[in-house]
Order: sequence, then C-alpha cells, then structure tokens
Amino acid sequence: MKKMMTLGLTAVMAVSLLAGCGSNNNAGSGESGGANAAADASNGADAGGKKKFAIIFKNTGNPYGEKMMEGFKKAIEEKGDEAILKAPDQPTAEAQIQMIEELISQKVDSISIAGNDPDALQPALTKAMKAGIKVSSLDSAVNAQSRNTHVNQADPERIGRTLIQGVSEMIGGEGEIAILSATSQATNQNTWIEWMKKELEDPKYANVKLVKVAYGDDLRDKSVSETEALLKSYPNLKGIIAPTTVGIAAAGKVLTDKGLKDKVKLTGLGLPSEMAEYIESGVCPWMYLWNPIDVGYLAGFAAEGLVAGEITGATGEKFTAGSLGEKEIVADGDGTQIMLGDPFKFDAGNIAEWKEVY
Repeated sequence: MKKMMTLGLTAVMAVSLLAGCGSNNNAGSGESGGANAAADASNGADAGGKKKFAIIFKNTGNPYGEKMMEGFKKAIEEKGDEAILKAPDQPTAEAQIQMIEELISQKVDSISIAGNDPDALQPALTKAMKAGIKVSSLDSAVNAQSRNTHVNQADPERIGRTLIQGVSEMIGGEGEIAILSATSQATNQNTWIEWMKKELEDPKYANVKLVKVAYGDDLRDKSVSETEALLKSYPNLKGIIAPTTVGIAAAGKVLTDKGLKDKVKLTGLGLPSEMAEYIESGVCPWMYLWNPIDVGYLAGFAAEGLVAGEITGATGEKFTAGSLGEKEIVADGDGTQIMLGDPFKFDAGNIAEWKEVY
C-alpha cells in the first residue's frame, strides 16, 4: 500500500512541479433553482468573457491555505477564467460572512470556502445560492444546506485512526497523549478527533490515555502557548497529535526549544517544507498530509463544473479535474463530496524530497 501511495503521489508531485474537491443539490440550492437560472444569465462573465471564481480560506498567514489557493487559481486559469483569492485576518465566521456579502455584490459566479464554522455561514451562503452563485466548500466543510458540494482532502476515518495508530507506535503503546487542534468549530478537525476517540476505544490502546484536546485556533502564537500549557499541565505527557499545519509546526518548535524530543513525540498533519527540520531531528518521527495544492486544484475544477452545468452535485456524477483525472461525487451524510485521496506518510526517508515541493 505504501508503495502504491508513494508512486501515486510522486506522479502528483511531478504535475505540481511542471505547473504550479464535491457535493449535493440540497435544500439550499434546490429551493432556489429558479432564482439560480435567472441570476446565471447576469452573473459573472466580464467583458472578456471570463467568469469569476472566488475562494475564501480560513485566515491569512497560513502556508497551507496559501498553497490551497495557489492550486485553485491554477485550475481556474487553466479554464481561462478569473480567480479571486480571499482570506480574513482572523479565523472567524463573522469575517468570512462579510467577504461572502462582498462577493455577492460583485456578482461572482462561484464561491469555494474553507468554513470557519459549519452552521454560522448558512444564511450568507444560502443568499449567495439564491443569487445564482454556485457554492462549494473545501478542506473544512459547511453544512449540506449551505453548499452545492464539498471537496474533501482524504477519508476522515482514515485520517483519525491513522493518527492514533502513529502516536501509539511512537510512544510504545503506553502513556498520556494530547491533541492540539485548530478552532473548536472546525468541522474537519472535529471529525478527525471523533475518529481518533473511536480508534482509542480499541482494547489495544488500553494503556494510552487522551488527557486533553487543546485549541490553537490555527494561530502560531496561540498554538505555541497551548503547547507550553499542555507540557506544564501534564508533566508525564508522551505524545502530541496536531492535525493542523500551524499547530504541528508550533509544537515542533516548542519541543525543540525545550529539548524534549526524547520525552514527547509529535505527529499530525503538516507541510513538509515547514516540518522537515523536526522530522530530520527526530522531534516528529513522522507525520501525514496530502498536497494542499491539489485540494485547491480539485476544488477549482469542481467549481468550474458546477458553473458550466456539467455537474449538479448529485451522487454518482463524474467530471474531469484537469491533471488529477476523473473524479466521482459520493455521498457524505446529508450531502455529497469529492475525495482527493489517502493521507500520505512523511518521514526521514522521504522528507528531503518532499520539502522542496510544498
């Protein structure tokens, strides 16, 4: 399996070097079908015939988000359209709502959003859909009534279970562990954490104890202080899982500065370019992720497909996502989603190669 994943991602890497995600027709989009048709005629295309595709990430200063937006922009420009990249200073729903309202006024054709809250964005996103704007979420989902589709980076169950399996192996199957998450409202983080807890129910983890879930809000300084608080509150802590690129890098720095690489092990989801030094030093024996460029790239093609009418977001629909090939829309609770692929393991054996990619 590892060999297959490595070959697949090597191919993805090659594409990224040469050049630079799903859903449903739910109540929100279904009840506004007439309005959508009318608005589609007046929305978007500028004098040059380009349509406008906007992406809103969680907040600025996040390298993962920057790479995701890079991939989105690449996809939209491959189709000859205009990409609008936006992110608020702080990772709040209120800030994203303001941006959604601005984009509605600009009559964009599509909004793709990594939600800071699964439900608080619903009124604004529903308003956008009623104005004829196609809405999809990526990375961190909004609720099914707020979108036409969701693009998921990897199977949430696989992510959560894999992270527990990894940290347990690192600490020898015994000891206290903690989770350093992003915001408490982030749907992707919360889903992964639920699967981590389910994995911990297995009797083989009887000697592994989850003592705390802390939240660094995807802000570096807060993630640093939360890591320091964990170490102070739990002096016997043996492992930290940080399923956030900002959090894992912050925790890596704290553990390095305090000389704790042999006492506390770190794993999670991180950018190879940011985590290489911690993997090479042994602070983080290994971690996981996917290519955020590809997450954005897939989301861009999903948005293009929705606007062009090639897909509606229904289960079973298929479309071609540029260099990523054919993708299928699958069920996701009350909605649907498009899955990018499996999480990939980065360790001392491959980090030198991948840190040059993203």
